[in-house]
Amino acid sequence: MPLTLTWHDILLRLALSVFAGALMGVDRSEHGRPAGLRTTLLVCLAAAVAMIQTNLLMLTVGKASDSFVVLDLMRLPLGILTGMGFIGGGAILRRDGLVFGVTTAATLWFVTVIGLCFGGGQIFLGIAALALGMLVLSGLRQLDYRMKQEQHAILSLTTNSEEPAQDEICAAVRKAGYGISTSAVTYANRTREFEFRLKWRALPDKLRAPAFLKELLSDPRILTVQWRVG
Repeated sequence: MPLTLTWHDILLRLALSVFAGALMGVDRSEHGRPAGLRTTLLVCLAAAVAMIQTNLLMLTVGKASDSFVVLDLMRLPLGILTGMGFIGGGAILRRDGLVFGVTTAATLWFVTVIGLCFGGGQIFLGIAALALGMLVLSGLRQLDYRMKQEQHAILSLTTNSEEPAQDEICAAVRKAGYGISTSAVTYANRTREFEFRLKWRALPDKLRAPAFLKELLSDPRILTVQWRVG
């Protein structure tokens, strides 16, 4: 990190930060992710500006050229990373035992580090990080789409008060290739309400209602069937 910055250095760092943030943000926006173009661009640019400010403060009038260590200027980028931890934590949601937004939080944190690299003058390190980040976000996404992942759903049934037996319903579900994590039953005057949490492995885009639901509905003892993914 040089002690003296020119406007050419500052503009180059800002331009690279804008490019990196925009490039990763476009990829996120195209796929409808929460941290899109403007978010990643602002995060990367803010990190770069913080590092440029740190660089500019190193050469302080009235001090020797090697006395900037006393100022502990590195607290500024460390504070930026700490703040990004709070923003990333806000992007992570937990619902019904499932966790969402981890990739969004990781992207924001990663873009922050890229901005710190460009802002601090580590141009080649920032470019290498950007290339690897785009490879992970875009290149490996297709691999994600081709990998079977564990999926979850809730199956709710309303049946007659006595039949069919719970074991009979469970057998039909397992025969269709679905595992049962938990089950619950509620008794009313003349009916019962079953709720099963199911899990299975499938491609992310293969989340349509399964065919065995029609078989369940064809049973006159089963009054209603509800299927909720997630």
